[in-house]
Amino acid sequence: MKSVAMTAISLSMAASALAQDTGLQIARNGSQASARGPADYFTGTVRVDPLFPKPREPSRATGSYVTFEPGARTAWHTHPIGQTLIVTAGTGCVQRWGDPVQEIRPGDVVWIPPGQKHWHGASPTTAMTHIAITEQLDGKAVDWLEKVSDTQYGSRP
Repeated sequence: MKSVAMTAISLSMAASALAQDTGLQIARNGSQASARGPADYFTGTVRVDPLFPKPREPSRATGSYVTFEPGARTAWHTHPIGQTLIVTAGTGCVQRWGDPVQEIRPGDVVWIPPGQKHWHGASPTTAMTHIAITEQLDGKAVDWLEKVSDTQYGSRP
């Protein structure tokens, strides 16, 4: 009898937990509007498609699908918690301040450590798309700096 009572209590607790669960959430493709990358932070034509633009507690992560047309790129910037880029299409470039420009291609995963000044974008002749995953610290995910000059951009190997 004790075993049956414990099982009933366990089932009741599980049902209560399920009732409080908001459940699986699906953001349907096309349900969130695309936006043009702001000219203050990007050079060239950039489209940002939000995947999960606002963190859901306890997560701090946000994610976007970003497409850079040939020659398009971010300004120099940093992230307080770092950033992960997953290249999904095309050919791109990424550079950390003081390091040479590096080529990135589909399947490459780029980790930019916290506070590292860097930029990323498309090659001069090929568009590039990546998924950008960034965590927020005290509500902030990025610190934008100066634009990447044509000379800096052109210093590819």
